Amino acid sequence: MNELTRLIKEDMRPALGVTEPGAIAYAVASAREQVRGAVRKVHVALNSGMYKNAYTCGIPNSSKYGSLYAAALGAVAADAGKGLQSLEDITEEDDAKAAEMVDAGLVEVVLDHIGSEITIDARVESVLDRCTVHIRDGHTHIVSIEKNGAQIYKEEGRAGQEQTEGSAIHRYSLDEIWEYITEVPEKEIAFIRSAFSMNMELLEEGLASDRAVIAGWLLQENSGKRISEDPVKTAQLLCNGAIEARVLGFGRPAMSITGSGAHGIIATMPLYAWYQVNQAEIKEETLLRAAALSCLLTMYIKEYSGKLSAFCGCGIAAGTGMACGLAYMRGADKQVICAVLRNMASGLTGMICDGGNHGCAMKGIVAVDAAFRAVNLALRGISIEDIHGINGMTPEDTMRYMGMIASPGMTGTEKTIVEIMEQK
Repeated sequence: MNELTRLIKEDMRPALGVTEPGAIAYAVASAREQVRGAVRKVHVALNSGMYKNAYTCGIPNSSKYGSLYAAALGAVAADAGKGLQSLEDITEEDDAKAAEMVDAGLVEVVLDHIGSEITIDARVESVLDRCTVHIRDGHTHIVSIEKNGAQIYKEEGRAGQEQTEGSAIHRYSLDEIWEYITEVPEKEIAFIRSAFSMNMELLEEGLASDRAVIAGWLLQENSGKRISEDPVKTAQLLCNGAIEARVLGFGRPAMSITGSGAHGIIATMPLYAWYQVNQAEIKEETLLRAAALSCLLTMYIKEYSGKLSAFCGCGIAAGTGMACGLAYMRGADKQVICAVLRNMASGLTGMICDGGNHGCAMKGIVAVDAAFRAVNLALRGISIEDIHGINGMTPEDTMRYMGMIASPGMTGTEKTIVEIMEQK
């Protein structure tokens, strides 16, 4: 298996609801497994990205929103064995018990520091024990566990500065990624098909509910059809209807990339929409190659910006990756892909992330529109040249500069966003 295939395959995984509540519930549930007796206190400390993203997001199978309830559900009933789908089997009774814990002041979630990396420190205290689980780098990546003052688990070979394998993507140039996309055997990337089916099921979950008001409107705009003759309106529906269902906490998973369901949806569903509308001219193999390109470039930008930052990685990183995949499906060569990158960097970079919430669907709408326009212009030889703005002299530099706008560039913005949210 090609290493680039492996990077996509290991990064692409199902995530139920917004990723951050699932990660919080997973961390708390992992600590709860180590204690005996009734839980009397839950304390969770988060970096700013985790704190912000979970602040008002919907929780799967729950009527509640936000990190306090996610942490409480972790203590009540979440299944740590299911990872990011730890909340899959929550019942109404569990939801009520979690609300009682929050109302009783037994759950505390605090901001630990401003930072784009992922950090979760979840402590569960019972009448007999105390256990703390430490997560770093990835949403379910436990690096150490302490119980009753003693360390009972520590990841081997972990010392000093945290390292992530995700930076492996930066060992590749766009030329090498392009060569991979054009030559990788179709059967090696066939697993990407599952992203389309999983995200379509999530969309259907939203369309079946009156809560998904944006999905309903996008369906109406698309002549009441899932797939119409209009690729842009179809893309808006398939992409942002699914995102809305995700952030509202509907009970089906999204296929995530870079640890985010919304990233995974934006990186794949507009491409699937273009394929569905143009099946007479496009092979499924082309769709799979385009989606692989989209995922790799999403990962490339996202690794520079940090896993969780003050800019909207869903729109900027995944939107840019998707735009390049769309251009590939429309016959673009490598030079046109570079033009698409510059157009997206010049137009969309800087969109803020104010957490995982209903507004993500609006940001997705903006990203899809921007991607289609960036591709249309590039295919006509129109692009913002490399001398302007944050565009780099190479496509690799352009993607690196896009990421730098978030980290370290928007650290102050992150602080301001959190302060505004806490004021409310």
